[in-house]
Parts: sequence; structure tokens; C-alpha cells
Amino acid sequence: MAVFLIRFSVFLLGATAVGIAAVPILVMIDLLGGGTGYGLCAGGLEACDKPYSTAAEFAIVLTIALFATVLTIRLLMRLARRLQDDSYQVTR
Repeated sequence: MAVFLIRFSVFLLGATAVGIAAVPILVMIDLLGGGTGYGLCAGGLEACDKPYSTAAEFAIVLTIALFATVLTIRLLMRLARRLQDDSYQVTR
């Protein structure tokens, strides 16, 4: 049961990683359509307060979040393998 829960958590984290990777595309589509980039530039692209540093800050936060998600997935998969190996050992 524990391995199933870990693998389900890995599935959810994988979906989260895909969502994090899709965020920049969604923001760019919103900005190109005249939107605010989901709050990134409150007045739109032309009235953005910090047009250069905003994108860099956004990219850094998304990169850190993606690396943390992937690291957590790797650790959970290692734990699942260890639990699965322990349950299949032959005992006398």
C-alpha cells in the first residue's frame, strides 16, 4: 500500500512538473493577447514596470520549482524501489 501511495504522489508531482513547464507558454500567450500575463505585468506588456527583470525573476522561480519537483520525484522513486525490494526478499 505504501508503494502505491508513493507512486501516486510521483504521478501528481509529474503533473505538477508539466504544469510548471507550461506556465511560461501560457503567460506569453496571455501577454501577446493583450492581457496582464496573469498578473506578471499589471498594466499589460507596454506598461510593465520592470520589463527586463520581471522575466528573469519569473524564470528563476520557475526553474527552482521545477528542479525541486524533479528532485522530489527522484527521491520518492528511490524510496519506492527500496520498499519494493524489501518486500520481495526471500526469508527463511
